[in-house]
Amino acid sequence: MSLLKTIFSKSFSKHLGIVIGSGILILTLSFFGLNLYTLHGEGFRVPDFTGLTEQQLEHLIQEKGLRYTIIDSVHINNMPPGVVMEHVPEAGELVKRNRTIFFTINAWSPEKVQIPNLVDYSVRNARVILESFGLKVGELIFVPSEYTNLVLGQHLNGKAVSPGTQVVKGTSVDLLVGQGLSSQVTAIPDLTGLNISTAKEESQRVSLNIGAIVFDSTIVTHEDTLAAFIWRQDPASSPENQLHLGASIDIWLTTDSLLLQPDTLSVPTQEPLPPVEEENFF
Repeated sequence: MSLLKTIFSKSFSKHLGIVIGSGILILTLSFFGLNLYTLHGEGFRVPDFTGLTEQQLEHLIQEKGLRYTIIDSVHINNMPPGVVMEHVPEAGELVKRNRTIFFTINAWSPEKVQIPNLVDYSVRNARVILESFGLKVGELIFVPSEYTNLVLGQHLNGKAVSPGTQVVKGTSVDLLVGQGLSSQVTAIPDLTGLNISTAKEESQRVSLNIGAIVFDSTIVTHEDTLAAFIWRQDPASSPENQLHLGASIDIWLTTDSLLLQPDTLSVPTQEPLPPVEEENFF
């Protein structure tokens, strides 16, 4: 009974009310304080920093009360070094003051990789290895050997290059390939409609090279070169034509799609005129 009397007493009710009121007051102050600290409702859109250098973006960062960190770099040939390639959060996302923006910039110097050891691999395996290192197959130089399509050496700019040599990523490595003991020939692939990169892959797949590359007047800029396709090749692809391993195919490139279309214009055959009956005037 004494416990019930204590609970229902005025003194206990007073102290309980004080505790509850204090709790509500503390929660209310904490809520408003948190909103004030996080600037609730005062966010703004992230500017687009793409293409800016670090010196150029610092003004925007300070103006918006942001912070930034450069976390990564990539190398793209046709972009100026040091410019922002991408950032997180992205442009247009809603952020608040003091938010850190993470930047990926274009590297100041090209990325370098080591040339792997390709000797004693097949041409197909050598291509896979080179691509895994970010490198390309250059020319296939066929030399007499009892082994066919086996890599016997690797060259760079006409000279032998040792495994482990540092080169710029994307460099082409020439391969010395065994031709075999016989005068082996291969069918000529049809390269019309392909770009240069794909044409090289198709040629090398059958142990051939790309020879002379001729651009027509439609190709003016670098973008035109990337969009160009082959409209003519020599020798042409046909069941009768074959080349020795390591031979070259000359190609002509254009951006004019009409050159790929067959000539549908033909001169109509003129039907003979009906014979004219001679009238007998006598």
